[in-house]
Amino acid sequence: MSRKGKVPIKIPQGVEVKLQGSLMTVKGPKGALTRELMKGIVVVIEGGEITVSLAEEMSHASNFHGLYWALIDNMVTGVVKGFEKKLEMIGVGFRAAVQGKLLDLQIGLSHPTKIAIPEGIQVNIEKSTLLSITGLDKQKVGQFAADIRGRKPPEPYKGKGIRYAGEFVRKKAGKAGKK
Repeated sequence: MSRKGKVPIKIPQGVEVKLQGSLMTVKGPKGALTRELMKGIVVVIEGGEITVSLAEEMSHASNFHGLYWALIDNMVTGVVKGFEKKLEMIGVGFRAAVQGKLLDLQIGLSHPTKIAIPEGIQVNIEKSTLLSITGLDKQKVGQFAADIRGRKPPEPYKGKGIRYAGEFVRKKAGKAGKK
């Protein structure tokens, strides 16, 4: 049994949680999220708290207990505060722009890179090299940030590329100069 999964999740003021069969819906001030729960996960909503446990026949699959506790906790946090990832673009001529539902990246390639922004995700450009990705669903925000970073990850010699804000990139020494 999961240590974290034993702790009940507190429902903040202004958040409405509904469970219809295996479909869980969480509504809050920022929006609503839904998730299909796996068979054997027992969710009890009472007294402003959500309790997650495993059905007796699922005791062999205890790894799902902590997973679903975290997923439900992230849903509650997402509809109250939301999630944000910041990316930095480091390199000469690197810049980003939002064009409708597309993110246009100029990252040193011979052609512009355009990425479709998923539903429920907002991208804000601060300056022209700082991106702020926000949304309700932690998984979608993190995956979209990873997709953007994957287009041009930071290289180890000069540090050029796209990185998470505050990410440390260890630089390697280049070739030793000839004498």
